[in-house]
Amino acid sequence: MRHFAATVVVFCIFAVSAWGQMPDTILINGKILTVDAQFSVREALAIHNGRILATGTTADIRKIAGPRTRVIDLERRTVIPGLIDSHLHAIRAGLTFSTEVNWIGASTIAEALDRVRQAARTMKPGAWLVVGGGWSPNQFREKRRPTQAELEVAAPNNPVYVQFNYAWVLMSRTGFNTLKITSDADLPAGARLERDTAGNLTGGITGNQPGIVALFDRLPKPTLEQQVDGTKKFFRELNRLGLTGVGDPGGNNLPPSDYQAVFRVWQQRQMTVRVTYSLNGQTAGSEIEEFQSLTRMLPPGFGDEMLRFSGLGERVTWAMNNNDKPGESEKASYYQIAKWAAERGMALTMHWNNNASVDQLLTLFEQLNKEVPITGLRWSIAHLNDTSPASLQRMKALGLGWTVQDMLYFSEDPTRSMPPVMTAKKIGVPVGAGTDAHRIASYNPFTSLQWLLDGKAVGGLGLRRVDDAPGREDALRFYTQGSAWFSRDETERGSLETGKIADLAVLTKDYMIVPLDQIGTIESLLTMVGGRIVYGVGPYAALEGPGPR
Repeated sequence: MRHFAATVVVFCIFAVSAWGQMPDTILINGKILTVDAQFSVREALAIHNGRILATGTTADIRKIAGPRTRVIDLERRTVIPGLIDSHLHAIRAGLTFSTEVNWIGASTIAEALDRVRQAARTMKPGAWLVVGGGWSPNQFREKRRPTQAELEVAAPNNPVYVQFNYAWVLMSRTGFNTLKITSDADLPAGARLERDTAGNLTGGITGNQPGIVALFDRLPKPTLEQQVDGTKKFFRELNRLGLTGVGDPGGNNLPPSDYQAVFRVWQQRQMTVRVTYSLNGQTAGSEIEEFQSLTRMLPPGFGDEMLRFSGLGERVTWAMNNNDKPGESEKASYYQIAKWAAERGMALTMHWNNNASVDQLLTLFEQLNKEVPITGLRWSIAHLNDTSPASLQRMKALGLGWTVQDMLYFSEDPTRSMPPVMTAKKIGVPVGAGTDAHRIASYNPFTSLQWLLDGKAVGGLGLRRVDDAPGREDALRFYTQGSAWFSRDETERGSLETGKIADLAVLTKDYMIVPLDQIGTIESLLTMVGGRIVYGVGPYAALEGPGPR
């Protein structure tokens, strides 16, 4: 490997002398996990024009630096390729990020309520305080949900809305009054008021996903300016955690108008996370017409390296969404859309939860593949945590990938097993790691990596299929090279190799050797996207700012 590194450096020195290419930036004295085919570790790397010019020893990389080269001393810190969440509702999360209260990582109810209290101090009386998701009662030491009375003590002058998953909402009495909810008749279909054993209202609302989604949509919507501000802040929050890319699958609560904020940030050239996005069906029964209209000016791959249209997902049609027993007419409508997408070379990702019913989807894809080949389109299935080897074999034959989310991190069911990611790897199904944040789960990739490795839910519950436990190398691959496959970028990013885009993160702890139960506490000290420092704190705080794009 040393001979190979020396050869690379010799080539780069030749390139510098022949074409005048000097590194813009070099990183030295580090532990750089390249995540190449050999999972090589290097001391240093050089960046020119947003791409990696060379990797090698500190001494070798110093030789190709010029007088204007920026030198960043890693001081033995670990560097990884920028993480890529293959399934994160980032566009939707950004819309409300600057106006929501975040309970991600709070270890007690007191800490969570204090965040509400702090937010109330900065908000006008009467302004909504919203916790939109990404938390679980299992993360709290008290192992319970907060009460209405506790919310009202924390924020007596504001309506408060707290959502857990897509199944439960807690509101203050001011919130109920503001939304004029006094009985079940005032709630969306599929939702009802929660009562205690004595029949008294608790302040909670239970319901199915459509009902909870419809309830959330009754909250005041942030202005476009707030949405743009929230999008920028959310992307910076992802940068803080070493994320440089996401695959956004569309999903609930995201009509076409809600893409304007991310488009505005893109037009302003202020994107700090690479986003590939999908469009989802909006109106039940009219999805094909909507897709045809929305994509008339959106060919596959439209956009650039920071924001790019991918295809359709994850709710392609309402009728097939979370439907384990679709009828023939429902499958026929889905088939029509899938065929239309395949004929245009579009990507498609499909939300499917249960292996017991996934035959419905796989059979449809197999029929379509005989008519319009889809094996080269990089279609994928999201979720499907309990997939079987037989299903994975069928996915492999169709060229499908599998995006795996850590929603089981919040599981309370001791019968559940970890997703068989290593079986998928052995069979040859591409695996991309992710979170499904931020309504369902935390967007923290290191929490997800720790869960992949130790199989423990947030409350300590063990979920494990022993022969499918990945090692640290494989888990990191799933979050880098694996996720890049779904956006056709694995030759451009996902590893720190010569010629690839310089997306990387300098970590607070060494991912490879830190105790397993501390992986979830890792953050980034410095994050680069295309060689540009988009996040820097501590010893690198002064480096953040404009740079090569």
